[in-house]
Amino acid sequence: MSLSEPIDPYVALAKAALEAYVKERKIITPPKDLPREMLEERAGVFVSIKKNGDLRGCIGTICSTTGNIAEEIIRNAISAGTGDPRFFPVREDELEELDYSVDVLKEPEPVNSIKELDAKKYGVIVSSKGRRGLLLPDIEGVDTPEEQISIALRKAGIMPNEKYTIERFEVIRHKI
Repeated sequence: MSLSEPIDPYVALAKAALEAYVKERKIITPPKDLPREMLEERAGVFVSIKKNGDLRGCIGTICSTTGNIAEEIIRNAISAGTGDPRFFPVREDELEELDYSVDVLKEPEPVNSIKELDAKKYGVIVSSKGRRGLLLPDIEGVDTPEEQISIALRKAGIMPNEKYTIERFEVIRHKI
């Protein structure tokens, strides 16, 4: 696949990164013709991979850990496809069956009440004693803020009766 095909450049980069890694064990460098914000801005990024509509991998970062969004996409696409502990690594014979989405996270903001949340609009981050759990917004089957928080708490290993803080964030979702 070429990055010049008329699909979203965020999704195209995630796909190209995972394919190069699975086929050649090569970590690509960001092409110079990407949109300016991908090369100049930094943000947390989640890459989600689905096969036949089912989750096949999802890995991301809450805050940027690399030099720019493009590098974050490359790193997280490879991790989602080969390092998500819930799944076996993606095989080369699966690559054509995969669908990708890339969520670029906006800056998280603290919330004082569950009333400030909306499961379709905002993702959530829960934190307690150095543990953090995140759930992206608008996840199929997750319809209420209560469900979001419950899942994020489980992911972080935080008991519901523990004291924890909640942050919300919006994403810019890129998908085919």
